[in-house]
Amino acid sequence: MKKRINVALQGGGAHGAFTWGALDRLLEEPELEIAGVSGTSAGALNGAALKAGLVVGGPEMARANLDWVWGEIGALDTSMLPDWFSAWFPDPGHVSKSIEYSLPYMVGDTVSRMMSPYAWGPLYRNPLAAIVSRLDYDSVCADASPEFFVCATLVRTGKIRIFEGDRIDTNAILASACLPTMYQAVEMDDPETGVSEAFWDGGYTGNPALYPFFKAELPDDIVVININPLVREKVPVTPPEIQNRINEISFNSSLLRELRAIDFVQRLLGSGVLAPGTMKDVRVHMISDDTLMNALSVATKTVAVPSVLAQLKEAGRRAAGAFLADHIDDVGTCQTADLRAMFE
Repeated sequence: MKKRINVALQGGGAHGAFTWGALDRLLEEPELEIAGVSGTSAGALNGAALKAGLVVGGPEMARANLDWVWGEIGALDTSMLPDWFSAWFPDPGHVSKSIEYSLPYMVGDTVSRMMSPYAWGPLYRNPLAAIVSRLDYDSVCADASPEFFVCATLVRTGKIRIFEGDRIDTNAILASACLPTMYQAVEMDDPETGVSEAFWDGGYTGNPALYPFFKAELPDDIVVININPLVREKVPVTPPEIQNRINEISFNSSLLRELRAIDFVQRLLGSGVLAPGTMKDVRVHMISDDTLMNALSVATKTVAVPSVLAQLKEAGRRAAGAFLADHIDDVGTCQTADLRAMFE
């Protein structure tokens, strides 16, 4: 019998290529079945490609869908290159620093802080729309497994909103990835009230949302694919470093709140304060590469460099492979993420 898991896919711009690689490796594992997917921003795009592929043609089609999405974003097709060629790719950390301190990037970053995306008027176009609109929404919204949840933030109230089933469309994915300094808010019907509302990036309220996995019919194991480093030992001192760390803390805060709540419930169940079955006792696992992500910055999130995307994919594959080698037997039996240590 296959081990059923939920996958929680963080947002992080072009760093979502790490998630592409992690999913690519997980989909190769015959012992695993993905039963639930929650995604925000780049995670929502990855999740949509994953869900559509699994519904239409299983794991191989899902992998092909993910390859297509990231090929459209600009990733290199390394399958046609000899293995040794990747050694010639520039170091991702050096690429990140080069972009950060390049004049075009600094000018663009400054303009984005001084000029509203609404200033473009009729010339405004969301560049992601050309990719997102070509997804197969009949498959993305299908009743078939896995269940798929997309997170966005309601601008007026600052509340989280989850889109699922036939509520997921091009606008829902674009809203989930709508950074307000870069894109105009996405206006559509609120899935809870039916009233037209404006939405921003889901990372502010759920990156990604975990509570949709608390449904009784979904498995207890949640695999979080984390692309925003939780810890940076070096105190940021330059303006780009400070802004980057603010971005990471902001987009990790919602995930950490949910993980703290899960840890609290686990303590109550473990101490007997709550009776077994009173609340769902989920098991959390995490796939990440904080060493690599510490070398990168918001520059490589917003600028899709083909060689960096390829390296992020390979890093995701390695991290997922290491998780499977160490913990495949733990799935379904025990938690491998040390939540207690995260909050000490």
